[in-house]
Amino acid sequence: MKGVGMADYYTNFSLVLKLNAKQKRYALDLASKGSNYSTDDKIPDGFPVSLVDALDEWIFETEEEKDGIWLHSDCGGIDAVCLFIQHLLQKFEFDAYIAFEWSYDCNQPRTDAYGGGAAFITSTEIESMTTSEWLRSKTS
Repeated sequence: MKGVGMADYYTNFSLVLKLNAKQKRYALDLASKGSNYSTDDKIPDGFPVSLVDALDEWIFETEEEKDGIWLHSDCGGIDAVCLFIQHLLQKFEFDAYIAFEWSYDCNQPRTDAYGGGAAFITSTEIESMTTSEWLRSKTS
């Protein structure tokens, strides 16, 4: 029988945000400031006030892609990435939406380990729902 040890939980997402070269430079610079922030640091110069509360959860990766930036994580940062995307939509006055999904996973079978969610982001609104919220709404 396999021993029961500590379980590792994951929150996975991956999406590409299409940006032109100037927008990409801004986004990558901003993402670098966010990901290099530590709670002992002062807020980075020029960092948008609307994103300050997201700094503690800025645990997603941002990488340059040919047509934009790749946002991904295996350890969460959902709220922070949603705010980051919304900031970019506002800054560049995109009249569009971004939608993405994420999954919850675990390296061991656990009854509370699996699920996911989705977010729908515009320049004025962020809507999200997890699968557990959806199930609760169906069983209430």
